[in-house]
Amino acid sequence: MTLTIGLTGGIASGKSLVQSQFEALGVPVLDADRVARDVVAPGSPGLAAIAAQFGADFIAADGGLDRRRMREHVFADAAARQRLEAITHPLIRERMRAWRATQRGPYCMLSVAILLEAKMQDMVDRVLLVDAPVELQLARLVERDRIAESLARQMLAAQLSREARLGAAHDVLFNAGEPAAVRQAVASLHRYYLQLAERGDFKAPGLRLPAIENSFTIKI
Repeated sequence: MTLTIGLTGGIASGKSLVQSQFEALGVPVLDADRVARDVVAPGSPGLAAIAAQFGADFIAADGGLDRRRMREHVFADAAARQRLEAITHPLIRERMRAWRATQRGPYCMLSVAILLEAKMQDMVDRVLLVDAPVELQLARLVERDRIAESLARQMLAAQLSREARLGAAHDVLFNAGEPAAVRQAVASLHRYYLQLAERGDFKAPGLRLPAIENSFTIKI
């Protein structure tokens, strides 16, 4: 049985950087963002369902989903976000389960930003959280997506609180924004997961691994 790690983190926490480091080590990773794009691709049943639910105004000129307009709409309206998720989440889950069933290595990873919010913990054996201070997330989000701070704050508020994510995670990587330190932290986690997979001990004590120093401590 392949150990399945659920990689998650708040918006602009640095999850993508961590994911790329695991991929560089040869770990099979399925990115839910990529799956989410696939299930609403032009001509897909998912996109047709979105058009029926939200209207043709959310379909771009090229026939694809107008992602920016949809994002602004659902982060300003919780009920709209729930309607969108009711369409996309079952489709995403189905593809993720099918991919996971094909894995035969020591461990694999499902990268899902809203793993906890969507209650997808049942799909993984352990949750690895990439954590960053909220104000650092906010600054990164405004710069990365070139959006207003007000929208960035709405997006952060729509997610689970930092405290709740920390409480739900088995393992935590604190990302202060130093790529070299993140690489060291990922290497330590990689060794740990290989050990767990070899022992078949999927529920071993968690790690809190600061990306600012080459050490880890047991999570209480």
